Amino acid sequence: MVDQAPGSPQGPQDPGPQDAHSLPGCYRHPDRDTGVRCTRCERPICPECMVSASVGFQCPECVRSGSGTGHAPSASRPRTLAGGTITADPRLLTKVLLGINLLIFLVQLSLGARFTDRFDLIGLAYVPGLGSVEGVADGQWYRLLTSMFLHSGYVHILFNMLSLWWIGGPLEAALGRARYLTLYLVSGLAGSALTYLIADANQPSLGASGAIFGLFGATAVLMRRLRYDMRPIIILLVINLIFTFNPAFNISWQAHVGGLVAGVVIGYAMVHAPRERRTLIQYGVCGLVLAAVVVATLVRTAQLT
Repeated sequence: MVDQAPGSPQGPQDPGPQDAHSLPGCYRHPDRDTGVRCTRCERPICPECMVSASVGFQCPECVRSGSGTGHAPSASRPRTLAGGTITADPRLLTKVLLGINLLIFLVQLSLGARFTDRFDLIGLAYVPGLGSVEGVADGQWYRLLTSMFLHSGYVHILFNMLSLWWIGGPLEAALGRARYLTLYLVSGLAGSALTYLIADANQPSLGASGAIFGLFGATAVLMRRLRYDMRPIIILLVINLIFTFNPAFNISWQAHVGGLVAGVVIGYAMVHAPRERRTLIQYGVCGLVLAAVVVATLVRTAQLT
């Protein structure tokens, strides 16, 4: 049934000149007129629904199904700058990481120092709270990872989580989930490895700062790649490094530097790798950084045992 204006005569009428030449509405957004159709199913699509193809544009459904392409649907999915899959919630992993850090901090508050002493980063030392010699050199390599999710107090976790949200969200959207998570974990491990290699064996260390500095480094590379104004990220990095090397704050600068260097290296591979060998180069560089982490850990362990 066609709605009519008050007082208009009943019954079908011939379309006027404007109706005869009006554009169809997008099949997903009927209120948006468009003259573009999907090259596969020929449904009208608006600019928001257009996905670039080798010839013309395709609708999201055809891209997801891979219909008519002769290859897997994943090959037709829209990709991020780094080659990752575009998702409905580009900040999902950042939210998950925030949740994990906050949850473990609540566990620390609940169980006290004994829990923290069991999972923080320490080379090799007698821990009074546990009544035994503890450390990575004693075979507790898991401390390189678990220490990334521990924090020493409210201010510590507040600054780290704010940084993770501000920097991590946009970076996750630019890289895609798998590459973003790999960057986060490998950068954090690189920071832990440098701390273990250089710091005193009895010096405890904990915090997500190594991983977050890795995100800083990758963000700087990404902004350079996109030709954005570099001054905000440079100022933010300088401020953080000033705090890092200020003895009054008792910060493990090794974790920050290790994470930052790893983030720059991995970030460069993520956004500059040539498309034809992109995945191989990206994860190959991550593998090389992990190999450096293993070598540094083995060297330090040999020194302490």
